[in-house]
Amino acid sequence: MGNSILAACNNGNSSLEELQSYFPVRPECQADVPNTRFRPRAGKTLSERRWKAAFSQEGYLDIAGVLRRIQRGGIHLSIKGAVWEFLLGCFDPNSTFEERNELRQRRREQYAAWKSECQKIVPVIGSGKFTTNAIVTDDGQPIELANTTSDAQDTNNAMPVENGVYDKKVVQWKLNLSQIGLDVVRTDRSLVFYENQANQAKLWDVLAVYAWMDKDIGYVQGMTDICSPMVILLENEADAFWCFERAMRRLRENFKSSANSIGVQSQLGTLAQIVKIVDPKLHQHLEELDGGEYLFALRMLMVLFRRELSFVDALYLWEVMWAMEYNPNIYSLYDKTMKQLPDKLNDTQLKQYGKYERRIVRTGATKHDDALAVFLVVSVLETKKKRLMKEAKGLDDVVQILDEITGNLDAKKALKEALKLTEDMTLDRKNMEDTN
Repeated sequence: MGNSILAACNNGNSSLEELQSYFPVRPECQADVPNTRFRPRAGKTLSERRWKAAFSQEGYLDIAGVLRRIQRGGIHLSIKGAVWEFLLGCFDPNSTFEERNELRQRRREQYAAWKSECQKIVPVIGSGKFTTNAIVTDDGQPIELANTTSDAQDTNNAMPVENGVYDKKVVQWKLNLSQIGLDVVRTDRSLVFYENQANQAKLWDVLAVYAWMDKDIGYVQGMTDICSPMVILLENEADAFWCFERAMRRLRENFKSSANSIGVQSQLGTLAQIVKIVDPKLHQHLEELDGGEYLFALRMLMVLFRRELSFVDALYLWEVMWAMEYNPNIYSLYDKTMKQLPDKLNDTQLKQYGKYERRIVRTGATKHDDALAVFLVVSVLETKKKRLMKEAKGLDDVVQILDEITGNLDAKKALKEALKLTEDMTLDRKNMEDTN
């Protein structure tokens, strides 16, 4: 992005116009885009100056100080991508500049190798173009002259074959490519960034390579909503891929479905349990409307409120949640270099955890499905409780009432309410334990 835009965003009192200039919206879409509430706040938002000052001469990051800032006021637009790489576990705060540069280079080479594998099978990958039409039949037979956004004719090369049968997972991957293309066209289409076909192709390539690498999940609708911000924030395609790959480690179960269950079923079950505890009357009312499985909240949990908020506000919500849920061992856990943790953490060590995760650690919990996103949904339901109780006569009414939060949700206020709910739940659990 141009130097003039970066200069505008370096001002702590950036106006709405300056924010919009960083992620410009197409003129014809202005009326349909939710209002942005986020504003960088001097002394609270993590600024570029504070970010640079958080590193030692060797490159070690003061993650505790960074988390405090993010939890108070989010991340400045000019450094979001770089900070996200740490929040999502791409890099260890206790690493040097040199170590991270070497790791980044290795990852870029790994991504290039995976992409090369994909390109040998589907040559349009990496060409700056993408396809929206199926290139194989359900049994893996090539479909000639598949429509792509390019003039390229050769989109479909031979696949691995064993005993005359196409590999089923490879067939599924190729079937997914057209769905990825259709979703790419629909994702963040209000942003000027995606008027450039090369940027759409970049998003398609990242998702195609991810689906190739993670064949158990492959591609599921909604993943474009998670990946798109990484592609916009991180200029290098491989860096965007690894940021998305780390985000998917957090969200993977949301997209993992079977014939008998949907990916977010565990979180929906936790949501039902929490609402039953904090608001039994609302839970009973929803059950009477056949909404006890809380499927109406599926989209909010799966794509983390992307559809309910403006682009900038969604990024703010994500990074504050990630900061609050941050565990300093996340990199070691993902990189499988986890060392034995001490039985008891001191105050200095605890400060390296996010506010929400710190509370989990202090309670001694070993597993918790009640992620902060679940409490966010609870806070939304509570804000709409009166209308839900009075006006909702069926599930369609519930969906309609909740749809009205689109463009009207205050991410900062919702987070505050969600945190209060987690505190109340923790207190209730402690009281129950003391009673028993």
